[in-house]
Amino acid sequence: MKMRLVLLIAFLIPVSFPLFSQQFASLEKDRVVLDNGKIVRIIELDKSKCTIVSSSLKMKDGTGEFMAPGSEEFSFLVNGRKVSGNDRWIVTDTKHISDAHGGHGASIAARNTELNISLTINYILYPGLPLIKKNLIIENVGKADLNIESVDIESIKFGGDDGTHTWIMHEYGRQKALGPFVGECYDPVVVAHQFRNRRGIAFGNEAPGVMKRTTAFLKPQQFTAGLTHADQNYCFRKWIKPSGKWESTQVFTAVYENSSDPYEVLNTTVSDYVRLYMGTRLSQIPEKPVFVYNTWEPFLHNINEKLIYELADAAAECGVEEFIIDDGWQDSYGDWGINKEKFPNGLKPVFDYIKSKGMKPGVWISLGAAESKSRVFREHPEWLVRKADGSPISLHADFDKMYDWETYSMCMTTGWYDYIKGVILGLVREHGLEYIKGDFAVVTGAYTTDKTRSGCHAKDHPAHRDRSESMLQMYQRTWQLFDDLHAEAPGLFIDCTFETMGALQLIDLDMCKHAEGNWLSNFSEKVPLGSLRVRNMSWWRTPVIPATAMVIGNQYFDDPEFELSLMSLNGSLPIVLGDPRRLTKEQRAGMKKWADWMRITQEKHDYMSFRQDLKGYGEPAEGLWDGYQRINTDSKSGGIVGIFRQGSAENTRLVTVNYLDPAAEYEIRKAPSGELILKASGKDLAHSGFHVTLTKKYDGAVYEVTKSGN
Repeated sequence: MKMRLVLLIAFLIPVSFPLFSQQFASLEKDRVVLDNGKIVRIIELDKSKCTIVSSSLKMKDGTGEFMAPGSEEFSFLVNGRKVSGNDRWIVTDTKHISDAHGGHGASIAARNTELNISLTINYILYPGLPLIKKNLIIENVGKADLNIESVDIESIKFGGDDGTHTWIMHEYGRQKALGPFVGECYDPVVVAHQFRNRRGIAFGNEAPGVMKRTTAFLKPQQFTAGLTHADQNYCFRKWIKPSGKWESTQVFTAVYENSSDPYEVLNTTVSDYVRLYMGTRLSQIPEKPVFVYNTWEPFLHNINEKLIYELADAAAECGVEEFIIDDGWQDSYGDWGINKEKFPNGLKPVFDYIKSKGMKPGVWISLGAAESKSRVFREHPEWLVRKADGSPISLHADFDKMYDWETYSMCMTTGWYDYIKGVILGLVREHGLEYIKGDFAVVTGAYTTDKTRSGCHAKDHPAHRDRSESMLQMYQRTWQLFDDLHAEAPGLFIDCTFETMGALQLIDLDMCKHAEGNWLSNFSEKVPLGSLRVRNMSWWRTPVIPATAMVIGNQYFDDPEFELSLMSLNGSLPIVLGDPRRLTKEQRAGMKKWADWMRITQEKHDYMSFRQDLKGYGEPAEGLWDGYQRINTDSKSGGIVGIFRQGSAENTRLVTVNYLDPAAEYEIRKAPSGELILKASGKDLAHSGFHVTLTKKYDGAVYEVTKSGN
């Protein structure tokens, strides 16, 4: 039984190492000590009290204790009864474990005979990071079904402050709050920053979409991270049959000291964990796109073969690398055949033409929508998402009010999963598809205030018993769809939109483990408002979220001031819309020069894997200067810096660059011309920097930072 409990861990591998430093865990008789040289956590296994709780959380070389007495360690409801680390647990085993990303730690297996459950708690640490990842596995060892709800994977008390002097940095760690706090879908990371003590804890939550919950000070000093509770709109539930098991999502805890900046932990520890150890898709693909075109605006559904050929010609002259045909190519939502009136020769010759121009072809597709006129809708009513009364529903929105056609949602936990996977793989195999923009709701809608328009009430779908159980399953089946697509088409770039995520401008860490990008917004305003909104969104979601995962639309190629939008987009993923045919030959050549510079600079520095705040510059706003830096902190070879004047009365500002090698010499060159601005050491660039003058009130500049001799 002991060995079987540990082997339940799908992403963890029991291991044995000869050296403590490699294990990051010491398994003692009455406690487990986690220690990777940066962070130390002690979990007490009190046999007399039958409890499992952490007694200490410190930085290895620090002086302060982050943990206050009375922590629960975890908590959840079993058939409506709350259990935590303070309940009667019989520890049955402890083991060393590792994961596929270089992490090591410990697993604690325990049993509660009264509730007929076995519990495995997994802790993973990574080299050089003051961070611990954690999750739970619950197994039903009784003879009756169990109902699991209100899961707090982490539940600790943060010592040193009652909340009066603690900022709760929420909304991707960017906004401040005081007092009791309940985080939701926009909180993949919440930072508790004790500004008087100059230290804090970052609580990461890798639950998907609207299923995450992170809290602070609902009880004195208590912080929790896990899944939504039974009293919330999108409440989590899991039914576990006898001998069945359920594995929770992951959370992580990162600590820091001696800093008055709550963003610093995001720019360093959190960013390094996400890039190096979390297993994002972007970290796995060998070549990241740097210039993408999409047809959605201004053409909407009004596309055809002739138009696409013309747009492809113009886009290729501009240096575009990926060409995406948006909505309008299909005969129906659901069947996803080719509209032969618009594309009489099919998509294969169109895709071949796009490839002949040096670009990768892609299409928009809805992952879960089917029109009532489609064949699949008529033939498979058992796949439909159902309301409480059994009638079908569109999770996305009320389509009859939005469009002139009737569309419903199909449940990803049914045979629809294999069907839509076959549709997409068919486009890959038969037409050479290399990019999909997967759109529309699969769990809940981004445009509706009706919170009941979520999940599936069907009683006969195999993976869920009720609506509350369906939602996490629907997210995770969507992620499995992406994984399956990647397994058969490794080069496929998947753009999962905020509409699929289920809330406006929503992106999170769990999605980034399965899809390369997320169409995050639709900003159609011209420069300078549109470019400001791009930079604002990039700042808001980073550095918690990999910047290149953020596909921010809809800036137009043919905006007379588009170059400012392109420089702004270089802080995330440069994707453009509009009509490139309207650009002159000279303008297209200018865009091609930028495209070549982006590709060459990316190949030199892999700057698309990085983004940090530019020191001294905050949230982009009217009347101010703002900026970003994308420095390769692994190789220290350099990267890029963007700086922008947004209507400020000042025309000159000082720019400093951090995270370089202090002893190395670097060159600052203006993009895309390559004009040399300055040579200086990494130390001087961090302390003295260089001045930028922008004479126009709305303008920007991008610079390459490169180690001399590169």
